Amino acid sequence: MSVTENHIKSALSLVIDPNTNKDLISSKSVKNIQLHGSDVSLDVELGYPASSQFDLIRANVAEAILALDGVAAVNVNVSSKIVAHSVQRGIKLMSNVKNIIAVASGKGGVGKSTTAVNLALALSAEGARVGILDADIYGPSLPMMMGIEGRPESLDGKTMEPLENHGIQVSSIGFMIDPAEPMVWRGPMVTQALVQLLEQTNWRELDYLIIDMPPGTGDVQLTLSQKVPVTGAVIVTTPQDIALLDARKGLKMFEKVGIPILGIVENMSTHICSNCGHQEAIFGAGGGEKMCAEYGVELLASMPLTMTIREQADSGRPTVVADPTGVVTALYKEIARKVAIKVAEKAKDMSSKFPTITVQNT
Repeated sequence: MSVTENHIKSALSLVIDPNTNKDLISSKSVKNIQLHGSDVSLDVELGYPASSQFDLIRANVAEAILALDGVAAVNVNVSSKIVAHSVQRGIKLMSNVKNIIAVASGKGGVGKSTTAVNLALALSAEGARVGILDADIYGPSLPMMMGIEGRPESLDGKTMEPLENHGIQVSSIGFMIDPAEPMVWRGPMVTQALVQLLEQTNWRELDYLIIDMPPGTGDVQLTLSQKVPVTGAVIVTTPQDIALLDARKGLKMFEKVGIPILGIVENMSTHICSNCGHQEAIFGAGGGEKMCAEYGVELLASMPLTMTIREQADSGRPTVVADPTGVVTALYKEIARKVAIKVAEKAKDMSSKFPTITVQNT
């Protein structure tokens, strides 16, 4: 029996993407099926970065097709194609940044910056082009966390080049000030600095720009929702009731301004003793899960409270870089894939498909 394209599609309709839990046919991931006698070749194109998953998906596809009668060999090319997705109504996308993801928290001290940095590194490790913007003007921490020193260069006197480490493009007010000097600025100056950092940095063709937000729901957050094309937001909290109370405020703020919540990360869920391995829920248990159920959003992960996460961030080599095959890194990569999948499921930005209409008197 000679195999047909319909046979192949039927077989692949039973192959489930382990990250989306959808079959490859209904998700329109299968492209360019080619038949050459008993040989089959095809492309699997994912809408999210997942290079660590390519071998698994390739093997599952090959196994399904080789089970068909009349197939002798299979060549499967797995890749990712990341496109720009829709943002708040009335806000124009940036030409050099496809998707902007805000990482926010209602209060400080919940590990938001650590999460933002490791999310950026995990997306990069999965094959995406990633940048990170330090929007915490009063307390910029990304220069230390990313292990970067120096000042950004300006090639044209108007814009500046992002500094780079670990494959991530970084922009922060921290590169331009003395680390020991406080930022004694009023709100309008802070929001203007944020917009300048975003728009006057020469981001180099990013798939994702992660914005590490300051805690709270003030001027910077309002500016972000009104002027910055944000694809979605990730909320970081701890299980503690006080942190959850403030996290709810942050979540509701994004909902009010039309920025979708991509999920919640619960940090410091359990402390694991480095001596005996005993686990203890120091800040309470189940808070993040309860909040997700309350607002109908996904719990992206419950991260442990360990000394190594803090030590690695302080040393300028965050966990994803310092321990690329470790358990915690696997959790961060899982968060990254979930966030990217949530973005990929959003409506695509179609503004580039439409012509510009001008009205003039003749």
